[in-house]
Parts: sequence; structure tokens; C-alpha cells
Amino acid sequence: MRGVTKHNGGMFSSAVGRFRLLALAEAVSWAGLLIGMFFKYVVVENEIGVKIFGPVHGAIFVGYVLVTLMLADRWDRKTLILGLVASIPPFGTVVFERWANRTGRLDEAQTAKD
Repeated sequence: MRGVTKHNGGMFSSAVGRFRLLALAEAVSWAGLLIGMFFKYVVVENEIGVKIFGPVHGAIFVGYVLVTLMLADRWDRKTLILGLVASIPPFGTVVFERWANRTGRLDEAQTAKD
């Protein structure tokens, strides 16, 4: 399974695993919040979706920012800033995670760059 480390503990045992999980969760919570906003403002004027997904998205967003900052010692400043900025637009975290993975920035053996 992609993103699961080979040692005991799986995704949660490394900063990279937590980053990958929270990048996906942040995008999913964005989708939930956008759907909730659509129902609140367009369809039925019921805000239950926003009341549920607003705090969920907020908590996951904070977790994503924190785990991204945990990877600061692996990444150069530009990559770190891109990772943080990716949390703002909907689904940006998934796009950034895929790019970071493709370019080797999420390799477990990666060391800090100058």
C-alpha cells in the first residue's frame, strides 16, 4: 500500500506518513465543506453540512500545517512554502503531495537540503 512504511506502526509512525494521510484528509474535508456550502447557500438553505464539515476541516487543516512544518528539516524553503500554500485552495494538498512524491521529496531516506 502506498504511503505505509515497512516498519511497525504504518502511516502514523513517520512524519511523511502523517503528511500523506493529512494531505488526503484535508482535500476530502474541503470537498465536504464545499458540498455543505452548496446545500446551505443554493439548494435548501440548511447549514448542517457547514456545521459538521467546518470544524472537521478546520482541525484537519491545522494538522496538515503542523505536519508540513515537521518536514521543514527535509525540504528547502521553497518546497515548505509550497506545501503550506497548498492548504489554501481546495484539493491543493493532494496536488502538492503527488508532486512532492514524484520529485522524491517524500522519500523516507531524504535528508535536509540547503
